[in-house]
This record gives sequence, C-alpha cells and structure tokens, in this order.
Amino acid sequence: MDKKLELLHAKREQAMQGGGAQRIESQHKKGKLTARERLHFLLDEGSFQEIGMLVTHRSVDFGMEKEKYPGDGVITGYGTVNGRLVYVFSQDFTVFGGSLSETHAEKICKVMDLALKNGAPVIGLNDSGGARIQEGVVSLGGYADIFYRNTMASGVIPQISAIMGPCAGGAVYSPAITDFILMVEHTSYMFVTGPNVVKTVTHEVVTSEELGGAHTHATKSGVTHFACPNEIAAIQHIKQLLSYMPQNCEDKAPSLPYEPGDELRPALNSLLPPAPSTPYDIREVIEQVIDQDSFFEVHKDFAENLVIGFARLAGRSIGIVANQPAFLAGVLDIHSSTKGARFVRFCDCFNIPLLVFEDVPGFLPGTDQEWNAIITNGAKLLYAFCEATVPRVTVITRKAYGGAYDVMNSKHIGADMNFAWPSAEIAVMGAKGAAEIIFKREISHADDHEGKWQEMEQLYADTFANPYRAAERGFIDEVIEPAETRAKLISAFKMLENKVANNPRKKHGNIPL
Repeated sequence: MDKKLELLHAKREQAMQGGGAQRIESQHKKGKLTARERLHFLLDEGSFQEIGMLVTHRSVDFGMEKEKYPGDGVITGYGTVNGRLVYVFSQDFTVFGGSLSETHAEKICKVMDLALKNGAPVIGLNDSGGARIQEGVVSLGGYADIFYRNTMASGVIPQISAIMGPCAGGAVYSPAITDFILMVEHTSYMFVTGPNVVKTVTHEVVTSEELGGAHTHATKSGVTHFACPNEIAAIQHIKQLLSYMPQNCEDKAPSLPYEPGDELRPALNSLLPPAPSTPYDIREVIEQVIDQDSFFEVHKDFAENLVIGFARLAGRSIGIVANQPAFLAGVLDIHSSTKGARFVRFCDCFNIPLLVFEDVPGFLPGTDQEWNAIITNGAKLLYAFCEATVPRVTVITRKAYGGAYDVMNSKHIGADMNFAWPSAEIAVMGAKGAAEIIFKREISHADDHEGKWQEMEQLYADTFANPYRAAERGFIDEVIEPAETRAKLISAFKMLENKVANNPRKKHGNIPL
C-alpha cells in the first residue's frame, strides 16, 4: 500500500504543478494569478473539492501523446463562497495555453451538470487560447457541448464568467450566454476575430486592448458588466455579486437581518432642482432610499442614461432600474433599453424584486436611433417588464412622458405599486411641445406670440404636468412626500413578499431580439 500511496501522492503533486514552474513564473510576470491561486482567493478556505484532477487528453496526433499534464488545462470542482455551495472551473493557461480539448470540455460539462442537478451557481474563470487546434473538430464539439449546457442552465441557476486572460473565437459565446461577465483591465480581452484577421479583412489596424479589452467592452459594447483593475478585485466582485442572488430559480432572494428604525429621509424633500429641466444624479435618490452602502451597480460605464444594480431594502435583496437625468436627461435609447431589459429578466429569473425610479422625458430621437432599431430594442425593455412576475414597484420622481412612461414599469404593464412624488409630471409630452400643438391657432393669432405660448404652456402644465390626473384614474396608487419614500417602499415590498403571478402557459415567449 505504501508504494501505491506514493504513486498517488506523486500524481497529485504533478497535477498541482500545472505546466511547471517556468510557465507559472511566466503567468505571474504577466500580472496574472494561476488557476489554482484564483480558486484559493474565490472559495472559502478548505472548502474546495476537486473533480477530475488526473484527467489527461486522448490526442495522439502531432506528437501530442508525448506531452500530457494531469488536469488537461482546467481545474474543476465545487466549494463554498461565504458558506454557500458553488461549482467552479478555472482554466490553466500554463497547460497548452488553457486551450480547450475534448477532455477539458468534458470536465467543464461534468460540473455544469452537477450544478444543474443540485441547484447551485456555476462560476467560470476563463483564461484560454481557444480551441486546441491539434484536436480539430473534437475541440469545437466540446465548445458546443458547453454552449448547450449554458443555455439549459439559463434562468435555472446563476452563471458567472470572469475573463482573466484571452477569450477569442468560439470561446466568447459561453460567457455571452451566462448572466454576468467580469473582465480584468490590461490582462484580459474578448473578440470573435483578433487584430490580425481584422487587419487582413478590413485593413483596420487595432490592438487587442482596443478591439476587445475590458475598457472597450465596459464602455462601447456593453459585453462586460464589470471592468476590474486586477484579478483580486474581480474575485471580490464575484463574491459580492453572489450575495444578492439566490442559489437557483426555486430559491428566494437572500435577506440579511434588519432592525427597523426611523425610515424617514428628509433630505429627499430638497434633493430635486427647482427647474424641471435641471439635471440631478439619481444615485443620490437611490442611496437615500436603500440600506446604507448596499448599492452594487451593474454596467456602470455603459449606457449611463440608465442606472441598474442590486441593493438591499430592509435587509432584502432587490434589483433597481432607474433613469439617470444627469446623462442625456435620462432618455431611453437603444443601449439603455437592452441594458435594462437584460437586468430585469435576470431579476425575474431569480425572484429578485424590482424597484424602478422613473424620470424619463421619452425615447431618444434621431436617424441613428431609428435606423439601428430603437423600436425593436425599446420593445425589449417593455417586454421584460411585462413578462416579470416578481414584486414590482415604481416611484416617479419627475418626468414620465409618452411611451417611455408606459415602458418604465407602469401600472398598465403589471406593476404592483406605483408611487409618485408631488414633482411628478405624467403626460404625453412636455408642456412646451404640447402647447405648441394643442394651441397652435391661438398662439399664431395672438399679438404676443411668445407671451401667449407661455400662457398656454402654463395652462397645459397645470392640467397635466402633475401626478394628480394619473392618481384620479388609479394609475398612481399614492402621491407621497419624497421623505416617505423609503418607508413606503419597505411596506410595499413587505406586503408583496408572497406574491404569486403566473404567465399564460407556453413553450416560451418570442422577445423582439
């Protein structure tokens, strides 16, 4: 038995070394952790249980049979994060550049299958050169096996992808299907075709960082939800992200112990600027309403006219969607609509109640928006809210104009509770434009055109640019003092915590993609 144990220990030791000391040193010189170091920082100490440590590839072409490493370039298994079960895979760039082989893919699929059966999140730490070209179509098939499982697990268990090195070609589609993507600045990139191919086909000269770096995807494409300064920061983001979500779609949103206190926030009464066209930062409203320091913003640098993120209200996890008057006046456009829709659908998948702060002058006009399908993209946000069955509460702080009023979780599309501040303006359009249309004849025939216009504008504003017409109709449940907002929301979500709503039976809807 002693010799057999020695053999076992030797094989384990070999697996722990990955591609060897020289390649590990090279990884560190790039500012990157090794696959095992990443798992060490992610998981609770002593909780990791590895699966498939001794797996090796089966390839015999191009001399591959002479070079084998236990684990075959990916470390898989399960452990806990803050005491909660998670399944993980961590690609090892020191072994064949983390390239995906048939057995590499099988290991990832195995933990994904276990995660689905046991209802726990999957976290993928990606650092791979792509498909292992020595294996040809077998490695491509391995990617497709992973994509299929990503899709089957979507909406059933949370899936998080951290890009901690290269992620190119077909490899990008697995993270794209998952719920959240994190990237590390300067050491990770994602693209379907690399700079060399781009140069050959389009004659554009671009670096990997410019084409698909963390900053690019955080600001221009919106592919990544978080751009982190280093790998430790990315791992901390994963832990924080997990704290807001349940284990699976059958589980409730997590709650923390909460001691009720004085829930009034008098600062909200004076937060809005006197002039309705003056911008303000909606995050100031959010911070006043939620539990202290609990806001965790998602997609912060992309489509900044909409603010989304997780927070806690009286200890309970909620998702927040808010127009941002400080950027493009808070209008809805293509990017903000898709950003919001994706987040709303995630929250609905995993039973996380939705809180909407509304101050929206409408949809962004222009040929660029129309030619790039603002109609279809705006409908995505509308569809997402209509479909959501979780508790949904809206607070209108100021403007709620036109179709954007409908889209932003109005009573008409199934919101449970709709509050408005006295400053709310709920109308088809702004008073100035409305007066020009309704009173065009009176204005044109008046001796003082400007004075008459202002008079008619004020008449329209007095009639419609307030929350009371909507309240009379029951479209607004209550007009509240801003200082009361937190207390009203705590009460509303408490009342709604056992809400049951079922959409019509169907295979699935046909969201306007």
